[in-house]
Amino acid sequence: MGAVQAKAAASEDLTPAAHEERSMLEQFKTIQARVDKVHVDGVGRTKDDLVQATVQPMFEAATLEDVITRTHEARTRLEQLGCFRSVGVFIDTSRGPEATEKGLEVTFEVQELRRIVGGINTLVGQNEGSLVLSCRLPNLAGRGEKLQGEYTYGTNKTTGVNLAFVKPFHNAAGTTLSTSVYQSGTDFPWSGFREIDRGLLLDLSFRSATDVLHSLRYDVAWREVACLDRATPFEVRLEAGHSLKSAVKHILTVDKRDSTIFPTEGALIRLNQELAGLGGNIGFLKHEAELQYNLPLPLDITLQGAFFCGHMKAMYPEKTYNISDRFFLGGPLNVRGFEMRGIGPQSDGSFTGADMYWAAAFHLYTPLPFRRSKGGFGELFRTHFFVNTGNIGNFRLSDDISRNAQILVSGLRLAYGIGVSMRLGEIARLELNYCVPTRLQKGDRPVHGLQFGVGVSFL
Repeated sequence: MGAVQAKAAASEDLTPAAHEERSMLEQFKTIQARVDKVHVDGVGRTKDDLVQATVQPMFEAATLEDVITRTHEARTRLEQLGCFRSVGVFIDTSRGPEATEKGLEVTFEVQELRRIVGGINTLVGQNEGSLVLSCRLPNLAGRGEKLQGEYTYGTNKTTGVNLAFVKPFHNAAGTTLSTSVYQSGTDFPWSGFREIDRGLLLDLSFRSATDVLHSLRYDVAWREVACLDRATPFEVRLEAGHSLKSAVKHILTVDKRDSTIFPTEGALIRLNQELAGLGGNIGFLKHEAELQYNLPLPLDITLQGAFFCGHMKAMYPEKTYNISDRFFLGGPLNVRGFEMRGIGPQSDGSFTGADMYWAAAFHLYTPLPFRRSKGGFGELFRTHFFVNTGNIGNFRLSDDISRNAQILVSGLRLAYGIGVSMRLGEIARLELNYCVPTRLQKGDRPVHGLQFGVGVSFL
């Protein structure tokens, strides 16, 4: 009905059917109605008090429009409990000895999730694709809890095993507690080493406002850095071996964009703070920021500005950090026109990372030139014009702002280009760009020509 109403309001020449629908919607606002009873059929192992709390606001409805709105909201909440795979709803007049004159009965027909769910899926991120084998025990204790295990194998020889328990609290803040044990292995050919992590991760996430998400994490990981081959330089070999990292981290995300993949308006702010050193031999304080703003222009064109930056420093004299903790820059997901992690300090051709970085970009996204109308296959694509820049290094800053600015922009990299972006649902996007690097430093690995990228988060 909402779609019909919007269409009728936008049209100057309404059909008789549209007039009738619009009139009916206006009448719903004045028709007195209330909910006498709510039935939820199909509930098995889900706890009754959880279902009752979910539908309780429906009894506060006073008009027919209010009943319809609250019923829709209750259905959405039931779907978000993590207990049901389908939720149907029916509204009828109230019957029986306890029925009121203006009463209605609402019936939800639900199907609970199976006790064991498994599957084979693909995962896209960090410029690689992964095969994921998973097994889940959903709604384990009747309140949306789940126990899940996953094995992943990536195209870049990334492997991972993860066992996690997730507990939602179903409160106004959307609080969720998750605990996981994991092992992951990743090759870093641009730095000449392979890393294997084994650890325990605790994560508490909640919302302090509609668009404000907090994530509090504690991560303890036993890490092993090994040389990838005989060509690994001596500086990287010095950092090989075992280390124990124990860290707390806070991630604040304020996301007011209308889409995470192809936003046309709104802003994103993401701030990360990590403190390592609560045990183990690794200690540092790390800050990262991610900013993005999208400005809609005529003809379905979007101008986007983005800025990333990060800084870290040692916190304890008896502890240190290594190549696994430092920042890297370059690649199709951030500074396009350079190879993956192909910017910054290096030793014998292997990039060793740095303590500080920044990167900025301007993008112009336009529809495909031959797109005939909205809503078709062409909506999956955008033409992409960009210019991006950045710098990374072990910069030593002072209280002199002017001098600090000169240090940060001295030796910056710059590239521009044009390409096509494709949306993969609302989970990731592909980019194929023709890149032209114009400013680079000795040892950088530029990409002159076509560059392909796939991921979730781009500069």
